[in-house]
Amino acid sequence: MTPDICQELTWNNRFARLGENFSTRLQPQVLPEPYWISQNQALARELGIEENWFESPDVLQALSGSGVLPGSQPLASVYSGHQFGQWAGQLGDGRAILLGELDTPLGGMEIQLKGAGKTPYSRMGDGRAVLRSSIREYLCSEAMHGLGIPTTRALCLTGSDAKVLREEIETAAVVTRTAPSFIRFGHFEHFSYNDMHVELKALADFVIDSFYPACRDAPNPYAALLEAVSQRTAHLMAAWQSVGFCHGVMNTDNMSILGLTIDYGPFQFLDAFDPTHICNHSDTHGRYAYNKQPNIGYWNLFCLGQALLPLIGEQDAALAALEPYKAIFPAALEANMLAKLGLSQSTPDSKALIESTFKLLAANKVDYTIFWRRLCRFTPQSGHEPLRDLFFDRESFNAWALLYSELLAHDSMGLQGDSRVNLMLKSNPKYVLRNHLGEEAIRAAKLKDDSKLHALLDVLQAPFDEHPDHDALSGFPPDWASGIEISCSS
Repeated sequence: MTPDICQELTWNNRFARLGENFSTRLQPQVLPEPYWISQNQALARELGIEENWFESPDVLQALSGSGVLPGSQPLASVYSGHQFGQWAGQLGDGRAILLGELDTPLGGMEIQLKGAGKTPYSRMGDGRAVLRSSIREYLCSEAMHGLGIPTTRALCLTGSDAKVLREEIETAAVVTRTAPSFIRFGHFEHFSYNDMHVELKALADFVIDSFYPACRDAPNPYAALLEAVSQRTAHLMAAWQSVGFCHGVMNTDNMSILGLTIDYGPFQFLDAFDPTHICNHSDTHGRYAYNKQPNIGYWNLFCLGQALLPLIGEQDAALAALEPYKAIFPAALEANMLAKLGLSQSTPDSKALIESTFKLLAANKVDYTIFWRRLCRFTPQSGHEPLRDLFFDRESFNAWALLYSELLAHDSMGLQGDSRVNLMLKSNPKYVLRNHLGEEAIRAAKLKDDSKLHALLDVLQAPFDEHPDHDALSGFPPDWASGIEISCSS
């Protein structure tokens, strides 16, 4: 690296010190003739990385797998997991390579390359990622962060004209991901199912000491860990449901121990509201449909509890640690929906209104994001035609609007006028990463045009703002959008 051009980074690499049973040291594979697609300068600043760091040719090489950053210790971690409800055995980082952990103003932050080549855990795969899936992950990581939803993030994106075979021949790309930790439920399952209880304890202690220190003082630290993860996961599921986000492949190896959204593959934000929507073309039985995500979150936590049972000791203690999920998820979802409705407190009437709202949206197949954004300008005195126009059953809408108006009028905390509008505008995004928007950015990027990608990134990083120059990105999806299919290879 050239010191006057490339900032030296400070690495900690705590995960690497867990030992050889947790990972395999290896070097990323060279990606021929890499080029920059996008650099997330906003995230770089948060991490304390100087703007000119990306100007170094050595950084481009290192973040596309063709070099190594000084102080990093590249490795691929091993884990197992349940996939589509079935035990899949050993999995691991098949196309992800952890460079190490940086010391940053945000605290320790792991840096990982996705698509940087084959690892011992690639199974039959090539370890590569394609431009299409990498752009989707890059954009959605930042979209979720902009929405205030816990997520891994994306520092930059590099590409190459190297060919990769998926359903068709595509070109390669590497996305640089960041998170405090990429540890998943599946890491614990791996050691538990293989009766490696020494390693299981070491991993649990590492997670407690690094991320959940309050659990150390609990009578049963490992039950406390499970409860803490359950609480974070409940809040995450509520956030997903609130914005109409479908993950698409909620396997236990895709569940973060920190309650982050992780592994963006066949995801989708809802267009027309359909609670049974399945976004993953590979999910033939609809296991991960939108309305099933909260229960799958609990199911995955139960698997984590089973994995931690050798440390927790008693099954009753593990079940008790999972119990808060059942109360926290509905409470968190209700709180989110009240904010979206501009209501200040929960009442029996507000609960009924939330339920009736979902039913009305589903019956009329109303665009989810546009409905909530237009609702921000609703007043009992207005004709609210822009909102009514979303519904083909006008009488049902009128009845709903009357109930809603009555609730607004009797909101005991007096959340009216600008206060209500401001709350709703901060709770109902104008922009989400719809499938067709991602597809348009991908098509342009394949022609080496990154303008659509960066325009989209700008609005997704601040999705509650108006961005009047980009109104078209907040409109209805075109007819062809319904034909987009995304699968586990997406």
